[in-house]
Amino acid sequence: MRNIAIIDAGPFIALFDRSDKYHLKVRSFLEGFHGQLVTSWAVITEVTHMLDFHVHAQTDFLTWIQEGGVTIFDLGTGQGGRIIQLMEKYADLPMDLADATLVVIAEVMNIEKVISIDRDFSLYKIEGRKYFKNLFFNNLLA
Repeated sequence: MRNIAIIDAGPFIALFDRSDKYHLKVRSFLEGFHGQLVTSWAVITEVTHMLDFHVHAQTDFLTWIQEGGVTIFDLGTGQGGRIIQLMEKYADLPMDLADATLVVIAEVMNIEKVISIDRDFSLYKIEGRKYFKNLFFNNLLA
């Protein structure tokens, strides 16, 4: 069985911001995670924006990606309709672009695992049927 998970912006931000309250927990979790992490360019953009307090935090994150820390799934324009559909469906939360791209990636790659600090992923459904298994929160609660 493959160990592959989509990963949201929150864990990345915590990993590269030592003042973040989840920094040590995320670092420990990711050091123990053996599998493939997948994310989107929308998530990468969100993370670099949130790490704008220091250019070295941003470049450390980008270097980590360059060294193979995460796989960036290349969404095409063909997935735009599904992204819009998801954002409209979850408008009451609201679902942002980054989260919508992760749900689409999960659907395309048949991934049920997510690593996120946000609880929104406990509400999102993959293809309207399956809920995500949030590995980070399950680890915190264990």
